[in-house]
Amino acid sequence: MATQKMTLAKGINAGLRKAMEDDPKVVLMGEDVGKLGGVFRITEGLQKDFGEDRVIDTPLAESGIVGTAIGLAMRGYRPVVEIQFDGFIYPAFDQIISQVSKMHYRSLGYLKLPMVIRVPFGGGIGAVEHHSESNEAYFAHTAGLRVVSCSDPADAYWMIQQAIQTDDPVLFYEPKRRYHERAEVDLDESTGAPLGLYDARVAREGSDLTLIAYGPMVKTCRQAAEAAAAEGRSIEVIDLRSLSPLDRATIFTSAKKTGRVVVVHEASTFLGLGSELAALIQQECFYHLEAPVLRVGGYNLPYPPSRFEEHFLPDLDRILDAVDRSLAY
Repeated sequence: MATQKMTLAKGINAGLRKAMEDDPKVVLMGEDVGKLGGVFRITEGLQKDFGEDRVIDTPLAESGIVGTAIGLAMRGYRPVVEIQFDGFIYPAFDQIISQVSKMHYRSLGYLKLPMVIRVPFGGGIGAVEHHSESNEAYFAHTAGLRVVSCSDPADAYWMIQQAIQTDDPVLFYEPKRRYHERAEVDLDESTGAPLGLYDARVAREGSDLTLIAYGPMVKTCRQAAEAAAAEGRSIEVIDLRSLSPLDRATIFTSAKKTGRVVVVHEASTFLGLGSELAALIQQECFYHLEAPVLRVGGYNLPYPPSRFEEHFLPDLDRILDAVDRSLAY
């Protein structure tokens, strides 16, 4: 079994490299992704090894980057676009919503857009405005798009390859504050990728309550579960991995087992993904629930200056407070 210890950032880099080796139609595009290797060095070394025709440094023009990728995808390529920071995606919003999401449907299935839009997202890195947002709900709400998020190096390595291989347009959200965290990754194709791109994962087994999270909050929820275990509470943690579509079977099975659910994400709770999850769980699992579904997330405010972000982002105390409130019902 071929295993290697790597960071989440290296996992994405290695996954991109493998995808490019396997398919000459895979091309990378974005601001500074070539010679610099990206602002987070995710694409480091790829232009050197695959050339400037396949790893393309673009102008600072997100609408143009995504628009060009649409044309490439329509002509048989599999472009992988990097949006340098989450808050930079908005100039491309029209292209993504009006074209990327609708092209397959508009053409009655004749045209496919096998493209991936990589988005480093979330806070916790002390960045300035427009660099720490969690805007995944905009795109999860939009029919025709697939939205996924990795949370560890193994998922980073395998999920980026799966996203590139699918014929659907995928927004691939990367938790930037977890880029440098390390773990063992099984590189063997027969054993390393047991889950599909749209499958949720039980990150920790439990029986008293379910924490549902994705991206950067999965680790925080696991830490909360460990803290709760010290007090004799058994907390299950579900890593969604896919935000659209949702793996309803895994979610509902856990909710029915524990009877209590808390959804955690960095995005504002108002109309965030937690709203949809709470509605679905209470609709489908009502008679199994011992308490209402609770949500822990960012406040309904613009993302604050970095010196205040620790007060904005969900942390161990806020998650454990929601656990206590749910278990008190």
